[in-house]
Amino acid sequence: MTAPGRRSSTFTRLLRHGFTDPSGAERLLESAELAPIKADPVLLDALGATADPDLALLGLVRLVEAQEGPAARRELLDTLIAAKPLRDRLLGVLGASAALGDHLARHPSDWQELVRYEPRDLHPGVEEFERGLAPATDPVSLRVFYRRCLLSIAARDVCGTTDLAQTAAELADLATATLRAALAIAQAAAPDDAALCRLAVVAMGKCGGHELNYVSDVDVIFVGEAVDGADEGKAVQAAGRLASHLMRICSETTVEGSIWPVDANLRPEGRNGPLVRTLSSHLAYYQRWAKTWEFQALLKARPVAGDLKLGEEYVATLAPLVWHAAERTNFVPDVQKMRRRVVENIPVAEVERELKLGPGGLRDVEFAVQMLQLVHGRADTSLRSGTTLDALKALAAGGYVGRADAVQLDEAYRFLRSMEHRIQLYRLRRTHLVPEEDADLRRIGRSLGLRADPVVELNREWKRHAAVVRRLHEKLFYRPLLDAVAQLAPGETRLSAGAARERLVALGYADPAAALRHLEALASGVSRKAAIQRTLLPVLLGWFADSADPDAGLLNFRKVSDALGKTPWYLRLLRDEGAAAENLARVLSAGRLAPDLLLRAPEAVALLGDGDGGRGGLEPRSRAHLEQEILAAVGRADGGEQAVTAARGVRRRELFRTAAMDIVASYGTEEIPVVADQGALVDLVGGAVSDLTAATLAGTLRAVVRDRWGDTLPTRFAVIGMGRFGGHELGYGSDADVLFVHEPRDGVDEQEASRAANAVVSEMRRLLQIPSADPPLLIDADLRPEGKSGPLVRTLRSYEAYYRRWSLVWEAQALLRAEVVAGDADLGLRFIELIDPLRYPAEGLGDDAVREIRRLKARMESERMPRGADPTLHTKLGRGGLSDVEWTVQLMQLRHGWAEPGLRTTRTREALAAACAAGLLVGEDAAVLDEAWVLATRVRNAVMLVRGRAGDTFPSDGRELAAVGRYLGYGSGHVGDMLDDYRRITRRARGLVDELFYGA
Repeated sequence: MTAPGRRSSTFTRLLRHGFTDPSGAERLLESAELAPIKADPVLLDALGATADPDLALLGLVRLVEAQEGPAARRELLDTLIAAKPLRDRLLGVLGASAALGDHLARHPSDWQELVRYEPRDLHPGVEEFERGLAPATDPVSLRVFYRRCLLSIAARDVCGTTDLAQTAAELADLATATLRAALAIAQAAAPDDAALCRLAVVAMGKCGGHELNYVSDVDVIFVGEAVDGADEGKAVQAAGRLASHLMRICSETTVEGSIWPVDANLRPEGRNGPLVRTLSSHLAYYQRWAKTWEFQALLKARPVAGDLKLGEEYVATLAPLVWHAAERTNFVPDVQKMRRRVVENIPVAEVERELKLGPGGLRDVEFAVQMLQLVHGRADTSLRSGTTLDALKALAAGGYVGRADAVQLDEAYRFLRSMEHRIQLYRLRRTHLVPEEDADLRRIGRSLGLRADPVVELNREWKRHAAVVRRLHEKLFYRPLLDAVAQLAPGETRLSAGAARERLVALGYADPAAALRHLEALASGVSRKAAIQRTLLPVLLGWFADSADPDAGLLNFRKVSDALGKTPWYLRLLRDEGAAAENLARVLSAGRLAPDLLLRAPEAVALLGDGDGGRGGLEPRSRAHLEQEILAAVGRADGGEQAVTAARGVRRRELFRTAAMDIVASYGTEEIPVVADQGALVDLVGGAVSDLTAATLAGTLRAVVRDRWGDTLPTRFAVIGMGRFGGHELGYGSDADVLFVHEPRDGVDEQEASRAANAVVSEMRRLLQIPSADPPLLIDADLRPEGKSGPLVRTLRSYEAYYRRWSLVWEAQALLRAEVVAGDADLGLRFIELIDPLRYPAEGLGDDAVREIRRLKARMESERMPRGADPTLHTKLGRGGLSDVEWTVQLMQLRHGWAEPGLRTTRTREALAAACAAGLLVGEDAAVLDEAWVLATRVRNAVMLVRGRAGDTFPSDGRELAAVGRYLGYGSGHVGDMLDDYRRITRRARGLVDELFYGA
């Protein structure tokens, strides 16, 4: 029995050597199996150098126990102590891989495999591995020999005698030898099939790229041809049987485990397509049907087994298609969309642990490198490598990636792949998830040389490298564009003008020559301004490319930068406030309206900063605040024209604020997600524009009165908002529908009061339409009594007399949206009290009035639809559009408003919700009508934002239509889906209109 003092000393030594279970380790060291060597100090030192000393010691004891007889046991122990290379390899493997420890326990003589491959011959190739697999004549023996070869690869890897690239290449060579052996077994089992066909196995993915993992699906494509004189159909069937048998041999699990799954889903049509095709069939598919990602996958295609000549012919035949894939429409958006879809499909609970697919993971590096290869590899054959690190090196040498960026990306990729290798090596299981248990993290960290505090160090290094990948992934595609136009240090390579143009075309820029001129103007030189622009532009270019019109975004950015270039806060704002730069990029590339507003007053860029909650200064201001600011500006101005110019300037800035908020909320940014509740966004925009219009009219009214009459107008005067204005539903290009009402002050002659009121209206309209840099505000009073034939202004008593004697049903309907917006509040309130009985008639509308409204609606549909317009896509008058929904809601208000207080609102959506609450229509029908109204309103807003002028139909221009789709949440290439969805949603709404409005 060991003395207590000695036990304590051994216990301490074990702790110092990295054992986490010193008591268990001590018992194992005292076992009979290790008795001959337990006192040798090199053993403990060697165990302490492994990733997991406890696991290594346990594996060693099991291996010694498994030796057949004392002689074999003694040979192992003697060699272990005498031969340091063997000791390091064997214990290194046992401390890193429980699965390979299990293999050695089952096949105890395989430890001698580790004696081979001394430093003079570190890198066995495919032929060497084939010799190691040669004895395999069946699937079980193939698995045994595969693990034996894998043992030597893992030993060199964990001991550091091969680096990541060499290890990955050896794993790919072993996979190649295994596929050849499996095919030979399959052919031997079916000689008749083998005699009928030529079968080529083409490796894809990491195997094709010579960068395989320890445990990974081996992606392949099978190409089959008939031998001379054989029937092609039968030959392809025979090749399919051989390919299926090969896949079973590699994939099936036995007592020895499995090798790895062979995955042929990268073939044409995926799992739904035939397993084997002829070369001509492959070519026909790729010429006509293949998607962008399929050409991206072919980057790594490499013949590995079977008829290598046929495989090489396959690669050579498809290469021209691969290297022209970047010319395909939507190439970059397709690749980016595929990457986003990969991230979106990761379970939420696993995103932070996903080493391969998560943000900042291995796939980010691979996608970025492959995209650059496809863009520039057409002209530069040096880039056509299937190996990620080799391709990255070639990209740096050619100036397509900055040297410093390439070094950082190389380091990050090697670290993340090494982590992946160590995770998979432990159990030889296919996984890319970083473990959560400290024991697992400790083993991984120690295996990577992190010994002080392995868990903390591993997490720190992992996060650091992932952050590098995220940052470089964003800029890798764009930074060299700046190098192409910037002044570089002597000896530095840069992207050629031709290569820069190619990259811009791939990004979606229609005029790459102009884009390069803009970049040169922005980024050239040695000034601090140019330096900051070179920092900003790589990310901005990516955001511009994510829009429907990258050229416009870059041009507008140059214009804003030229206007504000000498302003010290401008570039600092974009550089230092995270939201400002992305918000600006979205706004400048989303259409014409917002950039036009901004370029008339570039200092409004300040509104795009972070502010509160990421949306910064883009939250619409209240009507009270707007009116206060406008009235203050009017009060400071000299004369009416200057006062209204000031009011219109405020209106321009606030229109930009609202438009920018709308764009950012619809596109989404890193700071602000896309607004899910589109109805709420529509309400926000409509309310903001309506409040702004009301405040502008109030300021204009004050300016006109002050300029001509001083403080007091001879008559009380109020402005009543109508239509969308009164309903708080104005769009960016809407006119202001209004009524004007006045009431002479005590002692003032009625004719004098009328002349004053008419003069006010005339001057307000004139001042608001004076040509200037600010958008005009058109006042439309056509909804007044007698329409265009009636007087512009009436007294309250005149309105009362008219409505009592002459009012028509359409006028009552129009008054449903009447609301006081400016002027004398008391007079406005009395006007509202006057019209309430008219718009909410007691006991509702009679049958004759209902028929009249229906007749008017039907007449409007037939007479007012523009000639040639598609009625299924006209947002105002078309099927299920704004007019359909609004007239349906207004008919309910006219019929039931007297009894249902909730219906007494000027707002369409509020009235619709109130009708639902009152039981006038079911919730599902209300939702259908609401969805159609919101969508039609958003389309109108989008058209104005994109084209800079109002419109009720979708644009015919392709770029403008794509921009509308982008605003509505449809990605590149999905314009057809947008139109189909619009027709579907409005068709359902029209069905309800026929039922609820027309009584069908």
